[in-house]
Amino acid sequence: MTNYDYDLFIIGGGSGGVRAGRIAASLGAKVGMAEERYMGGTCVNVGCIPKKLYSYAAHYAKDFADARGYGWQFPVAPEFNWDTLVANQSKEIGRLSTIYQSMMRGAGAEVFHERATLLDANTVQLQSRKVTAKEILIATGGWPFVPQFPGSQHAVTSNEVFSLDKFPRSILIVGGGYIAVEFAGIFAALGVKTCVSYRGTHLLRGFDAEVAAAFTTELEKSANLHLQSNVEEITEQGSRLRVRFDRGDDIEVDTVLFATGRHPNTAKLGLEQLGVKLAKNGAVIVDETFTTNIPNIHAVGDVIDRVALTPVALAEGQILAQRLFGKGNKEMNYDNIPTAVFCQPEIACVGLTEEDARERYDEVLAYRSQFTPLRHTLSGRNEKTFIKLLVDAKTNKVLGAHMMGEYAAEIMQGVAIAIKAGATKADFDATLGIHPSVAEEFVTMRTPS
Repeated sequence: MTNYDYDLFIIGGGSGGVRAGRIAASLGAKVGMAEERYMGGTCVNVGCIPKKLYSYAAHYAKDFADARGYGWQFPVAPEFNWDTLVANQSKEIGRLSTIYQSMMRGAGAEVFHERATLLDANTVQLQSRKVTAKEILIATGGWPFVPQFPGSQHAVTSNEVFSLDKFPRSILIVGGGYIAVEFAGIFAALGVKTCVSYRGTHLLRGFDAEVAAAFTTELEKSANLHLQSNVEEITEQGSRLRVRFDRGDDIEVDTVLFATGRHPNTAKLGLEQLGVKLAKNGAVIVDETFTTNIPNIHAVGDVIDRVALTPVALAEGQILAQRLFGKGNKEMNYDNIPTAVFCQPEIACVGLTEEDARERYDEVLAYRSQFTPLRHTLSGRNEKTFIKLLVDAKTNKVLGAHMMGEYAAEIMQGVAIAIKAGATKADFDATLGIHPSVAEEFVTMRTPS
């Protein structure tokens, strides 16, 4: 019988790794973990949490303007201080990262703040020592991707944008996904002259096309859009940056943010030398049990490039730990996962897009509602809310729900429970609305269009 230093050794201290480690330790496993940067991973440090804090900051700017329509007067105009926001969010992120560290140690796991690489299927090389483990989990997440071109070194990514030394007066955001549009909303609301450049024809690819189009209309009210454009070169112009596009035009801005996606963070971990199968983008290929082609090496979270969401990584880590050290045999269900984009206005959805629904079902009924929320009848803000339900005409089952508007994420969480439970349109129709509210629109739409 081989003796190992650990029953489970985890490389990566993000959401999936920490959840797997805590569950494994609670089931009696001896757990070790290596995290070379920061406990809590992307979500806590340079993702979900700081992004939501900055989104709150941006909303205040709009709230101050809205308040005037409700009789509030400001003898002195409110002033925004970037340094205060950066310092306060940094303090909060530090607190949360410490909590993750404490959770692991409280569970009895040993945490190494070092880089780790694999020497063989059971041996991990740390900077300070070598350790062995019966089972190894790769949970190293993703890393921002910036294509190489002349001057690309002048761009920042979502890793650095939260702590810019100087608040920009103007910014170019490159990308059309959720990270790009979230930062576009944040900076535009904070008063920054904002431009978004995207190589595609429309933003938010993969989301319901009608919702994405409605959002694009809203974003154009506060930011300039350069669709079907690529950045060819960035050059320094004193303290500013000149950006040249492939279509021949150029602009000058203070900051260029590349939000062009994240790649699985698997470089130089020793996986290829071991023969662990990787996808072309570096993602670790795993089966339904989150196991690689080497039976004792596993992976969860963004590094497997399935659904890059924190709750998904948490669920994957828990399922794996329970299977390895408990009696669990549950498989991950990726259907009807709710998600939100904390752009402005917010987007949230669960289930199928209209495009996917029409591919899978013979007849789909689409219920739509677009309106000005009651709040903005007095605030004067020119912002629409858009709500959509997709229904299988044969079974009356609700296939998808989509919303663009204030508090979309908070509202969609409840809708997601109904859809996960298999609710029909008749169930929605039989539910009384809370009046007056935006959410009641989900139960008052009667006529498909």
